[in-house]
Amino acid sequence: MNVVFLHGLGQSPSSWSETISCLPKDIKAYCPNLFNFSTDRAIAYKNIYLSIEEYVDKFSEPVTICGISLGAVLALNYCINHAEKVQSLILIAPQYKMPRLLLKFQNILFRVMPEKSFLGSGIKKQDMIHLTSSMLELDFEQDLRNILCPALIICGKHDLANVKVAKALAKNIFTAKLCLIDNVGHEINVTSSPKLANVMNAFLDTQRATA
Repeated sequence: MNVVFLHGLGQSPSSWSETISCLPKDIKAYCPNLFNFSTDRAIAYKNIYLSIEEYVDKFSEPVTICGISLGAVLALNYCINHAEKVQSLILIAPQYKMPRLLLKFQNILFRVMPEKSFLGSGIKKQDMIHLTSSMLELDFEQDLRNILCPALIICGKHDLANVKVAKALAKNIFTAKLCLIDNVGHEINVTSSPKLANVMNAFLDTQRATA
């Protein structure tokens, strides 16, 4: 089973390492770095998405795509445009209609933060501002009912900014199941890898059974 893992903003491919180590050995994990696909493209949402399209299109068979936060947005976007290439979706702390006021406020904070604050994010301060600004108009609400592959929506109960969205997303995707994990915040793949892996594996077991 091929699973493509898409990390979040401020994360890297290694953010999935602990989760993947808790999954069965028959899962072939692929963890692209969202910010290192091509040096000749500006770090903007559209360019990252195009790189993901090129990356996933190279697989000869449909894959499962698992994304958290920014990665979940990209996974959702790809599935909407290329349903035939997606076996199933796992969306963690997802958004499907960008919270514009929150992003704008976040960008104001980014502008006054020192460059060194972004050292662990994988991209520079101006790239971070440009990326989040490029996401302001994203809205997939009208396309959600066209998603027909099995989908799992996961969110930590302490991730207050995303719990409500996760519930709404699960209602609007006909095939979706919702899992809210107790005592967990936003970065589940980093802080609660075993819990995340257990939930994911239960879902992937159903995919194995129908394969």
